[in-house]
Amino acid sequence: MRRVNVVAAALLLAGLVWALPALSQEDMKTVPNAAFGTPQRSAAVFQHDLHNEKAKLDDCGACHHGDDGGKPDPASPTPGQPCAECHPVDAKGKTPLMRAFHRQCVGCHHDSGKGPLTCGECHT
Repeated sequence: MRRVNVVAAALLLAGLVWALPALSQEDMKTVPNAAFGTPQRSAAVFQHDLHNEKAKLDDCGACHHGDDGGKPDPASPTPGQPCAECHPVDAKGKTPLMRAFHRQCVGCHHDSGKGPLTCGECHT
């Protein structure tokens, strides 16, 4: 019985260590664009919590690399890790940051038939 309690406590602690950074964040209002230096357009308006509520998204993996059949995705970022760490602006042999944002956002909007699809609808 004691062993079960120790395992349960360890799992709870591990879950808290992973979840607390995400739960303690302020709601994002725009997509971060500081990596672009002098961007050509304003930051895309994106209210993270409102978006997820309207889109009925409970799983962070729906946008943040997700997982594959319950197996962790080896390319999955750690909570709070900036996208630009793996997607540099001028990527050589990797997906550049702007393309990663656009594939993720516009691609999902196109596939679902919902949400903005033109530049000015996000970059107001």
